[in-house]
Amino acid sequence: MNSSFGLKLKEILMNWGLSEQLAAPLKNTIVILGLIIITFLAYFITKKVLFNVIRSFVKRSKATWDDILLNRKILRRVSHLIPALIIFFFSRNALIEYPRVSTFIQTGSYIYIILIGMLILDSFLTALNEIYSTLPASKERPIKGYIQSIKIVIYFIGVIIIISVIIGKSPTKLLASLGAIAAILILVFKDTILGLVSGIQLTANQMVKIGDWISMPSRNADGTVLEITLNTVKVQNWDRTISTIPTYALISESFQNWKGMEESEGRRIARSVNIDLKSIKFCDHEMLEKFKKIKLIREYITKKQIEIEEYNKKLEVDNNDKVSRRNLTNIGVFRKYIEIYLENNPKIHGANSGYTLIVRHLQPTEKGLPIQVYCFSKDQAWAKYEIVQADLFDHILAVLPEFELRVFQNPTGEDFKQLTQS
Repeated sequence: MNSSFGLKLKEILMNWGLSEQLAAPLKNTIVILGLIIITFLAYFITKKVLFNVIRSFVKRSKATWDDILLNRKILRRVSHLIPALIIFFFSRNALIEYPRVSTFIQTGSYIYIILIGMLILDSFLTALNEIYSTLPASKERPIKGYIQSIKIVIYFIGVIIIISVIIGKSPTKLLASLGAIAAILILVFKDTILGLVSGIQLTANQMVKIGDWISMPSRNADGTVLEITLNTVKVQNWDRTISTIPTYALISESFQNWKGMEESEGRRIARSVNIDLKSIKFCDHEMLEKFKKIKLIREYITKKQIEIEEYNKKLEVDNNDKVSRRNLTNIGVFRKYIEIYLENNPKIHGANSGYTLIVRHLQPTEKGLPIQVYCFSKDQAWAKYEIVQADLFDHILAVLPEFELRVFQNPTGEDFKQLTQS
């Protein structure tokens, strides 16, 4: 519907006997109606015919990426773009006698094209992120933060172009004038800029990824990472609540990532039992005979007795000299028992498996002598790990009296009551 078509149509109408005063407005009416009809036909063909053909093809396809593109309504938005392009390109010639109306329609259609274009790119980028999320690499290197950054750039450029069209200035001149308010923009988009930089660092250094278990007490977060975006990281805590952490906080603050533990075959147990110092003593003959009845340490007691006896004979130490002679202690035998017990526990990694296994003394305090068990559970899952740890210390606490040891605990009201009664 260019100008030559309009002139020919006007000549045809005048040849039919119409005056020039009637032919001109009638020509314009026919051209406008034709433009409207073509626009609706293009919209109908794109949305109803072409879209249905593509949808049927996608439904038959076994691939998933085309379904994602279809579900993101990219084609529906394209169907809105084509009529706008037709109006934009043909409205100038169709309304050549009405320059103001033509300019207004062109400006409106141009702005509409820019808006639809931004929405199409937005949908395409969202679909691209969904397609990428189906790949195994997305767990290690999520791109959602980068996609959001690109979207911000697209919308920023789109808004600049729209403003330049409305005010009639070049986009480059408009961008140049924005230099005066750059500080304000940096202040407004501070979190976004920090999030973008932090997201790049997190991804490049593989500090955290979706599915990792992280602990960040300063942000009350302890759970699994659900989502990493441009501005926030969502963590589902173990109580099913959701903690939202600024992305830059993972760079500026400390957090603990349990990824290494989960990928390994063990989870550390490091817990202590405080022993009452008054219950620690040398083992006499009766105690050693009693300990020999415990299968796990029978061999150890026998070997130690022979070793100690040879040592004492060599130094000619009197049997009544308990200070000078070597002796086994009940707490030493107890530590060895726990060590052997851990080695034989099928749910604990033994020392020969490459994991540390220690039963040691810590610094004595006013609360007694801490005996620490340091080992690794074969179960990493939280619930199973806690059961293994609880079963282990249930046994330790229950077996302590067999070695004539007592657990230290502060006196309670019941203890004072028994003292007054006695």
